[in-house]
Amino acid sequence: MIKRLLIAIVALVIVAGGIIGYNLFVGKMIAGIFANMKAPAVAVSVTKVTAEDWQPGLEAIGTAAAVQGTDLATEAAGIVREIRFTANDRVAKGQALVQIDDRQERADLDAARAGETLAETALTRAKELRQKGVSATSALDEAEAAAIEARATVAKLEATLSTKQLTAPFAGTIGIPKIEIGSYVAAGTTFATLQDRSRMRVDFTLTESDAALVKPGMPVTVTSEVGDVSVEGKITGIEPKIDPNSRLVTLRADVPNDHDTLTPGQFLRVRVALPVEKDVIALPQTVISSSLYGDSVFVVREEKPEGSDTAELHARQVFIKVGRHFDNKVEIRTGLQPGDQVVNAGQNKLSSGALVKIDNSQALTGAGGN
Repeated sequence: MIKRLLIAIVALVIVAGGIIGYNLFVGKMIAGIFANMKAPAVAVSVTKVTAEDWQPGLEAIGTAAAVQGTDLATEAAGIVREIRFTANDRVAKGQALVQIDDRQERADLDAARAGETLAETALTRAKELRQKGVSATSALDEAEAAAIEARATVAKLEATLSTKQLTAPFAGTIGIPKIEIGSYVAAGTTFATLQDRSRMRVDFTLTESDAALVKPGMPVTVTSEVGDVSVEGKITGIEPKIDPNSRLVTLRADVPNDHDTLTPGQFLRVRVALPVEKDVIALPQTVISSSLYGDSVFVVREEKPEGSDTAELHARQVFIKVGRHFDNKVEIRTGLQPGDQVVNAGQNKLSSGALVKIDNSQALTGAGGN
């Protein structure tokens, strides 16, 4: 009985050992196969790093205003008899816009002109009599004084009458009427705005250090908030003092507005172009990965695996230091050299040291793969 039990135990041990040994053998073979198996190369697109011209600039927020623009106001009180414009009319310089009731002034002017005519006639007679020696010098002096006074009265009434007709001080686009026919207006009442929008000025501010880099005549680009309008102009003025409250310097740019795309009071983004810098490394923003550890890119390099004479392409993660931004490009200050091949598509499939193959047919739009 004991002999049979021992034989069963030995047989069980032999079977169990065989199973365990077989599993260990299979596991070792599989591990060896995977250890020697190379991961397939990942297809990536690359951009070749080059040193290029860089256009540095200063960014600011500005407000548009017409080169000529004002709120038109009445010069004299009275009843509005005519409004000779409608909203958004293009008006010429000197064009009549509003007529205030001037009947009393016209009557006074007619009377003054009649008095002027009488005074001029009396002066002519006084001169003739004086030449004949039949009148005193004082009579001629009185006639001349009366004529001068009559002329001054006419001129004064003509000036008063002119304030009853309101004209455009310059050509431009007029706004919505703020008065009505038949209403009484006091002197100084605003009746419309007039804006010459053929050219615009854009006022913006910069810090003291940035403003020191700007000179009159430098080019600027102004862009609307949504980016649908972009116009180029130049710096025309720099405030000669720093605002003591904000510690900022006010600057003014002049830009064309040929297509009426800019509106007075509009919010604009301003970029002042500084002198071009040579041999700057810049890359598209899309090739840069950002993490808690910093900014990095994947650089494709040729490497020979240990024990092999054939070079392979591997992607290595390289940490970089970025600088200024312009359009969709970023200045690279450290970490890369001209000639490096930087991955611009497929980074999300990579880890440092991954085997890759270059396929620039999948380059991202605007990445400029080479």
